[in-house]
Amino acid sequence: MTDTTSMKHQTPLTSGDFTAADEPFALFEAWLNEAVKSEPNDPNAMALATVDPDGLPDVRMVLMKGFDTEGFVFYSHIASQKGRELAANPKAALLFHWKSLRRQVRIRGNVTPVTDAEADAYFATRPKQAQIGAWASKQSQELESRFAFEQAIAKVAAKYVIGEVPRPPGWSGWRITPVRIEFWHDRPFRLHDRIEFRRDAAGQPWSKTRMYP
Repeated sequence: MTDTTSMKHQTPLTSGDFTAADEPFALFEAWLNEAVKSEPNDPNAMALATVDPDGLPDVRMVLMKGFDTEGFVFYSHIASQKGRELAANPKAALLFHWKSLRRQVRIRGNVTPVTDAEADAYFATRPKQAQIGAWASKQSQELESRFAFEQAIAKVAAKYVIGEVPRPPGWSGWRITPVRIEFWHDRPFRLHDRIEFRRDAAGQPWSKTRMYP
């Protein structure tokens, strides 16, 4: 698994030839690299959509922490609402919207947990205060007050005042392996460019279709 900007391809793509791309991952990398230069905050931010047991959709912003041809990775608490919903229905949709570039990328696919080794490696890169927060937070559960949360943070900080902070057992990551990826680029008068890549399953060849705006 690479970080969000280190994936390498033999023939990097640019924005001018995106409709000529024959596979989506090199194109995504090219667009992400441009977003890194132009977006004021978090070019790796993405909307993550899941569904609850009643089929009611949920969506929230998360940060992509890696991608390659296997999929797109993010991390969170397993017992969070998103974690519970993904455990019950391991399918999801993602949306990247880069307002500065007037572009978006839509992704749909199946979801699998990352390995413990992947989760450990990423957790070790987080700032220590963020590591402490992961232990202190009972994500998506009711919080009686901000003071109670600050007390929990202080308790964990005191425990790990010296040495490394291990990854909490209830904190890990997921990989969305896409079967659909759509690239959308704004054009005047809403005559946008849309290219969708499709495949039946991971490892299968991609087909490409130009879509009406």
